[in-house]
Amino acid sequence: MIKANNIEGKYLEYKGLPLVRQDNELYYGDMAQNYYLFLMIMNYKEEPKLKVQIPDMVMIQIVNKESGLPEKQGSAKGLYAAFDLGTAWLERYNRA
Repeated sequence: MIKANNIEGKYLEYKGLPLVRQDNELYYGDMAQNYYLFLMIMNYKEEPKLKVQIPDMVMIQIVNKESGLPEKQGSAKGLYAAFDLGTAWLERYNRA
């Protein structure tokens, strides 16, 4: 379970909610709500023209804040698709 004790400073926000990245893991959502989004980049693909690595396969989880257990899980090809699907799930779960 994520604990937000003694955290100070500004964080990146998307649509008014905090977005935190640590290595290959991304956490998105308001910790005052019941659920948050967890994304894990499983592997990267090489983009030779840009000389960078781009996230390829991404695991998506909607995590219950109280139990720390995933309520829903899936995967998507690419970070954009994973974030798009994950934010839709998150909105649905936090609305209920």
